[in-house]
Amino acid sequence: MSVSATRVIVTRPAREANRWIVDLQGAGLDAVALPLIDIAPVADAAPLRAAWSRLAGCAAVMFVSATAVDEFFRQRPANAPTMPRCWATGLGTARALRLAGVAPAAIDVPAAASGSFDSEALWLQVRPQVTPGARVLIVRGGDAAGHAAGRDWLAHEIAAAQASYDTVVAYRRVPPSFDGAALALAAEGAAGRAIWLFSSSEAIGNLRRALPGTGWHAGRAVATHARIAEAARATGFGTVVLSQPLKEALVASIESLA
Repeated sequence: MSVSATRVIVTRPAREANRWIVDLQGAGLDAVALPLIDIAPVADAAPLRAAWSRLAGCAAVMFVSATAVDEFFRQRPANAPTMPRCWATGLGTARALRLAGVAPAAIDVPAAASGSFDSEALWLQVRPQVTPGARVLIVRGGDAAGHAAGRDWLAHEIAAAQASYDTVVAYRRVPPSFDGAALALAAEGAAGRAIWLFSSSEAIGNLRRALPGTGWHAGRAVATHARIAEAARATGFGTVVLSQPLKEALVASIESLA
């Protein structure tokens, strides 16, 4: 199979999938979107606006995704205080912060050479900033009902360092609705005729629940974190490759399965 004939199913939310699709298509891959998480606004933006009023007392603000950045800055008041240091676990989130006007020197993100883009890698970099009594704001996504959802590892580390944290939900993550075209694409991937690109364990869970009874043993997948790879294998995917979420690494991993 030639690289240009390799179809890749990008499962990130639609807003975030676009850049990945452009990069992969630029590398000669037939990248198509099948978002497995839909993004919805929060029902009440008042907590986001209130979080802006508390920034002056924060040592840092941690953003879990580019969407968290976008939705937080969407509520930025006219008299917004100066942003404290901004933490990002990934390069896409750091890019969104720069586009929002945050100076690159004020953004902490794991270096590409670290080999990992997650809370653990970020914590190694920002731990010296967290002194006893410091306060960190965590801007994250919520479940369909708007309740905070996701890993709490970083929050626990902040507390263990005798600092405190607040959490604000900037958006909701909801399961996708599959139309006929989406079902056909998912069937193609289940049969191994396309390669799945997973960047979220939650997305894999949504796929499994959307297509109950589907066999995934012929499925081929690239996962951007060890936990995501484990979720894919637990779902039944027969071939799973781990890759950094960087263009060159993703293309190489996809080519290895083609």
